[in-house]
Amino acid sequence: MGLGPTKTGAFTALVPCLPMFFSTWETYHTHTLFLGYFNGPTEGLMIACSIMVISGYYGPQIWTYRIADVIGYGDFFNDLSFRDLWVPILLFSFFVAHLPDCIRNVMKARRSANLPILPVFLDWTPMLVYCLSIGAWLFSPYSSLLSHNRLVLFCLTMSFVFGRLTTKIILHHLVHQPFPYWTVMLVPLVGGAVLANLPRFGLPAISPVAEVWYLRGYFVFALVAYMRWALLTIDRICTFLDINCLTIKKRKLDPKEELKKLAKAAKERNGRQA
Repeated sequence: MGLGPTKTGAFTALVPCLPMFFSTWETYHTHTLFLGYFNGPTEGLMIACSIMVISGYYGPQIWTYRIADVIGYGDFFNDLSFRDLWVPILLFSFFVAHLPDCIRNVMKARRSANLPILPVFLDWTPMLVYCLSIGAWLFSPYSSLLSHNRLVLFCLTMSFVFGRLTTKIILHHLVHQPFPYWTVMLVPLVGGAVLANLPRFGLPAISPVAEVWYLRGYFVFALVAYMRWALLTIDRICTFLDINCLTIKKRKLDPKEELKKLAKAAKERNGRQA
């Protein structure tokens, strides 16, 4: 859509984290992965692919055209472009078509189990910290990340942070542990939000060079922390189940030899019984 390193571009890149988190939260409490009438894996991907096809055929500048010039109704749309409606469409899709179903399913599951409902909303804490910190950092007038085209690096870093956030919930659900309210990867994110707003506290603003090096350090930290945690988790699961991660573990005996061994054991058992 030709959004580039803008606030709308950042919002578009990071907004898919919202439905992913709340679907994971929903699964934790209901033990079922629900896909509503409008969801990311189906309708969301179809819309994204359609936008890419249209942008590839007509060029990304098509989204800057006035809606009235394309479909008419100038009195209604005035000077609105397709891009102007993008953020409201995303917000409407999430808050109307996705989030209410997640809340309703969790409430239904809690009621059926005779469990209180209000405590589950505390589970939103890590996501609120994640979203508010991103907004405070990227959208701060004292931050240079967008103006210096650092959005890609920021999104790559957030992919590991959010990946740890959600997979931790999945793992706790799998092993029947309490809901995880925090991950250490959120600490540098909160720190970045504070650094980007130092002038609000009467302190000098962080320089663009220092800010990008902080982000690079955050990226390395998030990458190492996530990979280490992922490898440890995979190793524990594979060891417990006695399986390999990406390959099928070879049997200790050939299947034919194993069948012969089982048949021989059965024959000996029957002989003893006779």
